[in-house]
Amino acid sequence: MKFEVTILGSSSATPIFNRNPTAQVLNINEKLYLVDCAEGTQQQMLRFDVKASRIDYIFISHLHGDHYLGLVGLLSSMHLNGRKKPVKLFCPPALKEIIDLQLKYSETTLHYPLEYVFTSDEKPMVILDNQDVTVETIPLDHRITTTGFLFRQKKRQRKLIKEKVEELGIPVPYYTSLKKGRDYEAPDGTIYKNDTLTIDSDAPKSYAYCSDTLYNPRYFAQIAYSDLLYHEATFLNDMLDRAAITHHTTALQAAEVALKTNAGKLIIGHFSARYKTLNELLDEAQSVFPNTELAIEGKTFVISE
Repeated sequence: MKFEVTILGSSSATPIFNRNPTAQVLNINEKLYLVDCAEGTQQQMLRFDVKASRIDYIFISHLHGDHYLGLVGLLSSMHLNGRKKPVKLFCPPALKEIIDLQLKYSETTLHYPLEYVFTSDEKPMVILDNQDVTVETIPLDHRITTTGFLFRQKKRQRKLIKEKVEELGIPVPYYTSLKKGRDYEAPDGTIYKNDTLTIDSDAPKSYAYCSDTLYNPRYFAQIAYSDLLYHEATFLNDMLDRAAITHHTTALQAAEVALKTNAGKLIIGHFSARYKTLNELLDEAQSVFPNTELAIEGKTFVISE
């Protein structure tokens, strides 16, 4: 099952140089999930060939503008382009008031349903559970109510050992039951154990998206052993005091999170506009957690395929 994330924006607070504020899109089994939607996200979607018509789920981590100010424009474009199918929006409750106000004063009635699932930073909650993935909120520690999102693949069915199945001449209608783990009884009464005809599917993968937050061990257990971890890294560690005042994390701290939670790979992003180049942030993180990469816009990170 395809499971990958493409970076649409990696700047904090303001667009700067060649970086837009935060937005990402996950492709999970050819369904698109948008995570945060800063100003300019629509332009980034056009630039990187992300089709809005394929987005059915949108997740907003918190209500600082660099994480949601592109949303009303995106919803309006979906409306103007004739969308009919629902959009499910996972967000803090106050975002509904903001959207309702925008639609009210532009005298716009969307041609499609907008379905809300409200988030909270009090405790982790499963907010989506479909055939491909579950999504949990990650309560974070920012100046306002903020959650990350933990995406976990569903366990897939067993895989047929094609050569063995064909050698025995097992009819195709039996393949579904084999994939579900059932044994096969041949016409002569011979029982073939399932584990001789199939192999287990790959272990489910996970992606943890940690938006704006102080370094705080309270969320470490929940994101432990994530195959891919995105963690904000707004500042270099020589600005630790500034990070604390603004409730952000340094590149060094993000790497420590990855190390302590046994992440498979770390992506750092949400870079302060003060940094024209990002090599120092990458070097600082890699000094603690070598398997770190930058959230470069347009780059796709494959979690599984």
